[in-house]
Amino acid sequence: MSADVWDALFGGLPEYGEILALVQNSVLAGAVLGLVGGLIGVFAMQRDMAFAVHGISELSFAGAAAALLLGFDVVTGSIVGSLIAAAIIGWLGARARDRNSIIGVLMPFGLGLGILFLSLYDGRSASRFSLLTGQIVSVQTSQLGWLMAIGALVLIGLLLLWRPLRFDSLDPQSAAARGVPTTAVSLAFMLLLGLIVAVAVHIIGALLVMALLVTPAAAAMRVATGPLAVPVLAAVFGLVSAVGGILLAVAGTLPVSPYITTISFVIYLVCRAIGARRGRVRRARA
Repeated sequence: MSADVWDALFGGLPEYGEILALVQNSVLAGAVLGLVGGLIGVFAMQRDMAFAVHGISELSFAGAAAALLLGFDVVTGSIVGSLIAAAIIGWLGARARDRNSIIGVLMPFGLGLGILFLSLYDGRSASRFSLLTGQIVSVQTSQLGWLMAIGALVLIGLLLLWRPLRFDSLDPQSAAARGVPTTAVSLAFMLLLGLIVAVAVHIIGALLVMALLVTPAAAAMRVATGPLAVPVLAAVFGLVSAVGGILLAVAGTLPVSPYITTISFVIYLVCRAIGARRGRVRRARA
């Protein structure tokens, strides 16, 4: 390994404690994102909406870029963009085919708008870069309260919606027949998803939010099946990926996203291997 690569990955080890003190806001926000993102990701997977996570992130990125250009709070801009995308997808995309078409239209539009706003912004290049790929020091003290409050709101909303949302996610036809307001549940879920995506944009960047909102849930589903075990395991995987990635990124000069995505992907590979081995054992016993 060359000296330049070593410095990029671990050059900050001698001053690790001092640097860690500077990024404690990111650690706290990352912990909340990992826990809540893992939980909501389970429902996103069950509802076949992994693609929607990326679609919402593109408009969240556009909203954040617009706020950066106009001098407004970036968190507010990303929330507005996320909620607009979530409302459009939730309201118009009742069927999977319609939903994927809407997302396919929104994604390039949001990304194009975001790139336009960033190209017009003449401030620090690091601020522009962090919206796409995340930045270890991107969470300021003034923003931490907002991000923590959003995470708490999403968690409370999930707990209140848990039973009808789970019923609608696993068997929407039966849920509708039993009187569950499936349209309202779907729209509420999309709004909660939009809020947590807005948080993710500030930790891992708009391009890589699926690493914390989809991959932990996909990994948990490989090794667990229970109604409680899957979300708990997904939340743990999300927490380990987010906080572990930030703690590793402190030691180097690279953006936080490569560390988070790598941890998340390794967890998925391990869970996939465990699930495949269990499947072979069950087939052998049968």
